[in-house]
Amino acid sequence: MYITALAVLSLAATLGLSAQNAIRVEAPNVVAVNEQFNVTFIIEGEKNPSDFSWSPGEEFQLVWGPQKGTSTSIQIVNGKRTSSHQTTYTYILLPKSTGTFQIPAASATVSGDKIASSQTSIQVVTDASSSASQGNQASGQGSSQGSSGTARQQAATGEIPAEDLFMRLSLSRSEVVMGEPVTASLKLYQRVNIAGFENAKFPSFNGFWSQETYSPTNIEFKRESFDDKIYNTAVLRSYVLIPQQSGTITIDPAELVCLVNIRVNTPTSNSIFDSFFQDEYRTIRKRVVTPAVKVKVNPLPAGQPASFGGGVGSFGISARLSSDELKAHDAGSLVITLSGRGNVSLLEEPKVSFPPDFEVYDTKTTENTDKSNGGTSGSKSFEFPFIPRSAGDFTIEPVEYSYYDVTSGKYVTLRTQPLHIKVAKGKGGDSPVQISTAPGVERRDVKSLADDIRFISTKKPSLSRNSFFVGTPLFFVLLALILAAAVVTWLATRKVAAMKADVAMTKNRRATKMARKRLQQAGDFLEKNLYTAFYEELHKALIGFISDKLNMDMSEISKENIAVALQDGGVAEADVKAFTDLIDACEFARYSPDAGHEAMNSHYESAVNVISAIDSSLKIRKAGNGGAAALVALLLSFGTAFSAMAQNDQIVIAPADTSAVETAAPESQAVKDPEVLWQEGVSAYSESRYQDAVSAWEGIAATGLGAPELFCNIGDAYFKLGNYPKAILNYERALKLDPSCSDARYNLDFASGFVQDKIEAVPEFILKSLARKVCYFLDSNSWAILFLVLLCGALGMGLMFLLASSLGRRRTGFYCGIVLLILSLCCLGFSVWQKQAYSSDDSAIVMLPVSSVKSSPSGGKDLFIIHEGTKVKILDSVGSWMNISLADGRQGWIDGEALEEI
Repeated sequence: MYITALAVLSLAATLGLSAQNAIRVEAPNVVAVNEQFNVTFIIEGEKNPSDFSWSPGEEFQLVWGPQKGTSTSIQIVNGKRTSSHQTTYTYILLPKSTGTFQIPAASATVSGDKIASSQTSIQVVTDASSSASQGNQASGQGSSQGSSGTARQQAATGEIPAEDLFMRLSLSRSEVVMGEPVTASLKLYQRVNIAGFENAKFPSFNGFWSQETYSPTNIEFKRESFDDKIYNTAVLRSYVLIPQQSGTITIDPAELVCLVNIRVNTPTSNSIFDSFFQDEYRTIRKRVVTPAVKVKVNPLPAGQPASFGGGVGSFGISARLSSDELKAHDAGSLVITLSGRGNVSLLEEPKVSFPPDFEVYDTKTTENTDKSNGGTSGSKSFEFPFIPRSAGDFTIEPVEYSYYDVTSGKYVTLRTQPLHIKVAKGKGGDSPVQISTAPGVERRDVKSLADDIRFISTKKPSLSRNSFFVGTPLFFVLLALILAAAVVTWLATRKVAAMKADVAMTKNRRATKMARKRLQQAGDFLEKNLYTAFYEELHKALIGFISDKLNMDMSEISKENIAVALQDGGVAEADVKAFTDLIDACEFARYSPDAGHEAMNSHYESAVNVISAIDSSLKIRKAGNGGAAALVALLLSFGTAFSAMAQNDQIVIAPADTSAVETAAPESQAVKDPEVLWQEGVSAYSESRYQDAVSAWEGIAATGLGAPELFCNIGDAYFKLGNYPKAILNYERALKLDPSCSDARYNLDFASGFVQDKIEAVPEFILKSLARKVCYFLDSNSWAILFLVLLCGALGMGLMFLLASSLGRRRTGFYCGIVLLILSLCCLGFSVWQKQAYSSDDSAIVMLPVSSVKSSPSGGKDLFIIHEGTKVKILDSVGSWMNISLADGRQGWIDGEALEEI
């Protein structure tokens, strides 16, 4: 053990000594072909080197050297003395040609060990201008030559050529996919004498998520070759950019004002000392601007997996538990780390399925990015704190996370291994607090483990082209029938009441009945052969019948008056003569001897026949007059109803022409039955084939058929595909058809949580808001049917008020009728309100990821930016531009291609 440790210490000392005894090289990285430069070799160690050897090679000419220099330093710490030596060898070289060359390695011997330097690359360019060495902040080796022509031009004109001072914004890539990181570097190039800077303006990077990765407090220049010229360059800013929208994005120019010292030539006396004492310098301001840079951003391909978390690049995943053995009610945590190269900062939280009865708390996020790599690589960790509430063995299922691999051009899904947790019983058992010693288990509220949209409707809905009942011909026919029935009932009841109140009319109705009763009595007398009694009773039957039927007073009874009245009533002349003859026979028989049973029987039968004939004649005439009047009234009421229907432009009496729909499809493709498409969509959704479900259900909608359940299902499928704007659009369409559709409203509220824009709506008037809530309690058809029912009740109460005899009933009919009429009108208003809201096209959903709202069509200032899924109200349009209004009242103009109307 002791020998091994000694050997390790000896090896470490040897390695440390070798590291100290090395040759370090200092040389510029770029020089001009006509520029002399220094190369210095530095050797540090405890002893001075010996046998130093180096040759400049064939690409460089040795102008002077070597110049040797030595230095020694001694340190005494805690009585221990240490010394170090540094030896330098300096050469001046001149390049022979342009290109990139290697400085040959130098060698030396230190303490008997042979050491060598590493090879250093130097780029040789054509430019020999000395103005690049004039920067007072430049680093590296300066030129040994005199002033260049550029400096003389500046002195003569006071102008700085654009090629001597400019600024560039360089990007790592000019064509990327949405979400792919781009590194940007803003660099200043100068070959002048800069004294300072003013009024710096950096790009705003609209359309990008941006982050500064380098922002120096002191600007340091270094030599660099650009376009075969030497410049002093300095990086002003470095960024990592992540595009948030597709299309061609233009990056705004950057601006900077540079303070430049230039030499001003003054009149001289041709003395050799003028150049030392009479030169003057002045400072001028030079504004430099970067050119606009365009980046082409391609959208991500369709078919994103459900576990896609916004990552674009190349990543790996790892998962670990703080401890795989816990006790109930002890805290633990799951840490998932995504690492790699790409848009690390925008990686979304992965979805983790914890076992039931695990309480999960807010996720903690930690990000580590590599600044040296432009901020495009690093890792992002998500810590999920949790507390198990029950003992047992649990498993956290593998966590899936998908990203888009730019290199392969496809989506890649990462999976972790399943993690096993063993949870033992805690001190208090499975319950955090024991409040009772009674046997059993602790009862707790059922907790929600996760939230999601409601499942689709599997039962085939009632599909129709016009699903609104209000305003249809059937609606108006039923309304006309209800009103006509009320009028007929009122008229009939009035007529009955009038008839009951009319004594003469009562006698008229009872005339035939009384006549038959007296005839029956006369018949009894006939059977008993009571001659005088028979004719007296027969005479009473005839005279009483005429008096009651024709409303004639007994004082007016005479054969002449009876004949005139019967003829006026439309009775046949033969019947009139037969009736008067019977009266004469009765009067004659009362004062004449018995004529025999045969005459009595003949007169009896004649009386029965003539009374029946007269009664029939009078009834036919009255019925004819009353029936004609009723028929005219009924025809007038129905004519009014159908006239109103014909004037209503929303009613289509003819059946819809479906020939266009049927012939739209190619002859080779038969249009599928909607019921078949519905079942195909349900099956595809149940099997997580959401795109197939969308295709099937949208095939139904393309035929012109619709139902709230259909659009709600389409929205559910789009939500599962991650297309939240389309999901919100279809939920809104479902609620347009039926505002009381609870599934569509719940799913809309849930999907709206994924919309980036949070807009505080202007508060609505409280009465209007209350009316809207009541209106959305039922659908339009239910309100229309309820209107007809309440209208029937209101008309019934009105009839009670008009026809009831008691004051209490009339009062009840009046107040109840008023209430029912108001309620029925409210129901009609709610039904029409929903139909008008459906027919209006003043609402739309933003479909593009990012859209700018401008102050005027086709240009103007950018007022604000809205994102996909936001609902807007369309106020006006000019060409393809739409004037929109947000829920908070802000207005502006947006390109119509960014919207889709509900």
